[in-house]
Amino acid sequence: MKNYSIRPYTLEDYAIWNDFISSAKNATFLFHRDFMEYHSDRFQDFSLLVFEGEELVSVLPANRVGDTVFSHQGLTYGGFVFDSKIKLGEVIEITKAVLAFLNQNNITTFQLKLIPSIYNAFFSEEIEYAMFLAKAKLIRRDCLSVIDLTKPFTVTKTRKESIRRGEKNKLEIREELNFNLFWNEILIPNLTKKHNSKPVHTAEEIIRLQQKFPKNIRHFNVYVDNRIVAGTTIFITNAVAHPQYISGNEQKNELGSIDFLYNYLITEVFAAKNFFDFGPSHEGNGKKINEGILFWKESFGAKTTVQDFYEVQTSDYHLLENVML
Repeated sequence: MKNYSIRPYTLEDYAIWNDFISSAKNATFLFHRDFMEYHSDRFQDFSLLVFEGEELVSVLPANRVGDTVFSHQGLTYGGFVFDSKIKLGEVIEITKAVLAFLNQNNITTFQLKLIPSIYNAFFSEEIEYAMFLAKAKLIRRDCLSVIDLTKPFTVTKTRKESIRRGEKNKLEIREELNFNLFWNEILIPNLTKKHNSKPVHTAEEIIRLQQKFPKNIRHFNVYVDNRIVAGTTIFITNAVAHPQYISGNEQKNELGSIDFLYNYLITEVFAAKNFFDFGPSHEGNGKKINEGILFWKESFGAKTTVQDFYEVQTSDYHLLENVML
């Protein structure tokens, strides 16, 4: 049995954290500290580093609220990050060590938000088995609509008609960095009107993030007669293109602007990726499906995969002892 030491992340760990993330089997740019720090004022960071001797073997992006630690609430996905050499027995021991560390630091509950499998460079489901052993409770399951771009997929007749409508209306797609135009003219008014809400990122925040991660964040606007009518911001990893924001004006159905844009992104811009992840179509912690949004995504050929959320009591770390015979 190996001995693991655990300590919270500090600013002095910036370089070794990011270096580990760059070669991990289940990490993306969202785990880079430059991405995580953009909303550091909103969360009490409780990210952890796990060492075997002097070697960093795992990191956990996380934040704390009272006596609960979450795999970071400010990120779309999270959980333990490992390198490609990790073995199942080591993951079980690391999970036990982390739960024990949390328990010793007056954390009673740990909530784990997994990274969807499509984002992993290798099979990476050891942590699911560790959660099973620790009697973790599945508290939420999100359904994601994903196109597997490595296999044939079918676009419906209705969607094709809308794409042709965009062609007839002579829509123009431009990749550009004018986030303010899209945020102020399209995104914010739509979110305010439909949901009385605001984007997770302000325009200033997304601009700063794009400047730090220019290969991972790209933005596209749609114009008719030089007037913006729709747009989307895409987060890009090695294997996946994921729309973080998408919105169109009230003419989007008449113009075919959103369908025209997404056909271009799927078939041309990101055709070489493995997956196009539309994300979830639900409300109420995964228990209610927005049928119209799901129908739209599936009409492009998207199928369903899931993202799981677990809750485990840190006092149950002992359940991970003596597992290997």
